[in-house]
Amino acid sequence: MKIIHVAGTKGKGSTCTFTESILRNCGFRTGLFTSPHLIDIRERFRLNGIEICQEKFLAYFWWCYDRLKEKTDDNIPMPNYFRFLALLAFKIFAAEQVDVAIMEVGLGGKYDATNVVKEPIVCGITSLGYDHMEILGNTLGEIAGEKAGIFKNRIPAFTVPQPEEAMHVLEDKASKLNVPLQVVPPLDAKLLNGLTLGFEGEHQYLNAGLAIALCSTWLKRTGNIGDTYFERTDTLPEQFIKGLTSASLQGRAQIVSDVHFKSDQSNKLVFFLDGAHSPESMEVCARWFSLAIKDNSPDEMLFHRQLDNPKSSPDVIKMQHGERAVQRKSAPILLFNCLTVRDPQLLLPRLMETCADHGVYFKKALFVPSLSVYNKVGSQASTTPNDSQVDLSWQIALQRVWENLMQGNKELKDDMEMSASNCEHSAVFSSLPVAIKWLRDRSQQNQSVRFQVLVTGSLHLVGDILKLVKK
Repeated sequence: MKIIHVAGTKGKGSTCTFTESILRNCGFRTGLFTSPHLIDIRERFRLNGIEICQEKFLAYFWWCYDRLKEKTDDNIPMPNYFRFLALLAFKIFAAEQVDVAIMEVGLGGKYDATNVVKEPIVCGITSLGYDHMEILGNTLGEIAGEKAGIFKNRIPAFTVPQPEEAMHVLEDKASKLNVPLQVVPPLDAKLLNGLTLGFEGEHQYLNAGLAIALCSTWLKRTGNIGDTYFERTDTLPEQFIKGLTSASLQGRAQIVSDVHFKSDQSNKLVFFLDGAHSPESMEVCARWFSLAIKDNSPDEMLFHRQLDNPKSSPDVIKMQHGERAVQRKSAPILLFNCLTVRDPQLLLPRLMETCADHGVYFKKALFVPSLSVYNKVGSQASTTPNDSQVDLSWQIALQRVWENLMQGNKELKDDMEMSASNCEHSAVFSSLPVAIKWLRDRSQQNQSVRFQVLVTGSLHLVGDILKLVKK
């Protein structure tokens, strides 16, 4: 199996998706394994860009499960959840005879379940940062050492610009294994010929640059192109451009209007989804959100609607002497949760400060538990507990961090006109459906306000939102 193996802290999923899309558009049969899933577990296994069908998934699942179960006893238990899924991915891609399998590391690299590949065609390391420190280490150097565990003797590897401490470790690991390691610059947007990447956010040009390096090296090392194919640096092959601009991945810089409202009110409640969960990715997320809500501001949208068809735009008062009254105000809202292993003292300040730097101030922050519950293979699936059973101590702790941040920022406190009471900048809800109902009710009650809700801190939370708001 001709494998591309990708590790990193941020951008693994985007880089892998770009890579798969490019090679698929080059005419190859692709397999893509990513994690986590947002709605359906089959999202993790993609064949030619499409999640595996239920019939095939069940057939391969039980093929693996039954054979493993035959070998288990008190000393050799079933593999844990992610190891089983990684094994299942290898089975699916082998049976489906893909030309290339793009494997995203689940956690770390050195000891990850995907790191059983002895000779991948090429390896990639995306941006590194502080995450899973309880497992990977407390310094960037230690984390980089774990990620570099996917390096194989003499197999080419690529990375993006890294902090000096992390870069030093990557170079040292590469040197010991005779790995030709290259640092890839971000993609020059001009090479897309006026088109845009399939994913929102300036940081995606970094991931796109890495994906191009991985694909071009895979093509060369598998004998599909000559060494001189990419000599020109001022152009990209048409297949690469199509792959980069058509790539899609849910839950990363994704904008979803609430279908609860009629089509003419679809912009009253809009969810901005990004599964950022590290300090660095939280800053990137905040920057994207701040720019996105300005690009999609009601004033700008209503102005264009007025130009297109003045009669069809009830939100716009008739323009006189070139002026127009502002009709719908924006209310940025934060909907947040993160795992207890994360440090909200690092995440929330980075989010708040970056948004404030761009002139964006949250009217209210909502903290909720996630709906998703994941179990080991073979166990009974847990049902969602009712509201009275939910332990909200973690959400209350998150709220306390936010309130302390608010108390230290007078400008933010003065801007909190949407609070449920005069003294609260935030609220804890017992469940996500209750929080969504609160948002919908407030949106109905405030016809002149457009609620723009940033959902972040956890990909599981993002997935739960997608399940609920798309119903």
